[in-house]
Amino acid sequence: MGFIPFNKPFIAGNELEYIKQSVESGKISGDGMFTKKCHEFFEQKYGFKKALLTTSCTDALEMAAILCNIATGDEVIVPAYTFVSTSNAFVLRGAKIVFADSRADHPGIDEDKIEQLITPKTKAIVPVHYAGVACDMDKIMALAVKYNLYVIEDAAQCIDGYYTGNDGRQRPLGSIGHLAAFSFHETKNIICGEGGMLAINDEQFAKRAEIIREKGTNRSSFFRGEIDKYGWVDIGSSFLPSDIIAAFLYGQLENLDKIQQRRIELWQQYLSLLKPLADAGKVKLPTVPAYSTNNAHMFYLLTNSLDERSNLIAYLRKNAVYSVFHYVSLHKSEYYASDNEVPNLPLCDRYADTLVRLPLFYELKDSDIQHIVSLIASFYN
Repeated sequence: MGFIPFNKPFIAGNELEYIKQSVESGKISGDGMFTKKCHEFFEQKYGFKKALLTTSCTDALEMAAILCNIATGDEVIVPAYTFVSTSNAFVLRGAKIVFADSRADHPGIDEDKIEQLITPKTKAIVPVHYAGVACDMDKIMALAVKYNLYVIEDAAQCIDGYYTGNDGRQRPLGSIGHLAAFSFHETKNIICGEGGMLAINDEQFAKRAEIIREKGTNRSSFFRGEIDKYGWVDIGSSFLPSDIIAAFLYGQLENLDKIQQRRIELWQQYLSLLKPLADAGKVKLPTVPAYSTNNAHMFYLLTNSLDERSNLIAYLRKNAVYSVFHYVSLHKSEYYASDNEVPNLPLCDRYADTLVRLPLFYELKDSDIQHIVSLIASFYN
């Protein structure tokens, strides 16, 4: 058995052929033919009012912060157990970040603890669908209506994930909040190396989003023939990716169902094979609420302590299996803690100390999973 990496990017089909076609088209900058194909795919399959590819999920979040006019003095509620970009996008606009704790049964934001954090200065809530598992969006959207807040879904990990609301309707993650940000980084289910997307569900943002993405100009309208010249009309930056990146992404999107089916198979194998260890109280396994689907973005387990986790990761590494922990709590980060009172968020800290992510990628073999699980069992037994 050779070395098993944590992740391995997968070439699903026509990615290289499409890159060749993009180059031969003579237009490899932003908004070429493959960018348009990707936009159409997302809008048609998931019902986003408008989809705009970006160079990263970080860029999509930064666009969302600009669109919501986040400014100095505003407060934005964010889970503390998340990637730094979820907070950074709003800090860059001058906002104060208000951190929320995780749920007891899942690393995602505790929806029942959000309302107590809302003040007259609160402008937005940023739920993160951790591991592709939905937050309770009915609760969050009800708070948004009650307090007149924006909801920006950090959907970095949740392509092809769904939420079933109280009305029984199943809706794609990223289609529920006013705005949503997706990632196509090489560690995600659908990839293009580096890349992201802003999904716009509130039409008031559609026209301005194009302008912000094009350096603050109305260049997109010009290229569509809607105006006779373009100029500087708003703030913005260069958020659009090369069409070469979009060409790779489109090759992935054509194979989305195949990729998802295999990842879910692998995820279910982990769950089944690790259940005896969980039943014995050695580890805790992921839970997926009834209102959420599982898009198999990652498989994680929880150990009983930080030392135990460190030893397990080291043991797997010694046996040529690369597993990793995940986020360090943002409320305890050097940047935040140096200037702010550190809130008590015990559940967030628990996940930061005990969560281990196991290898999960398309080309992982069934025998690899059996080997990884046997190593984990031998560590505990």
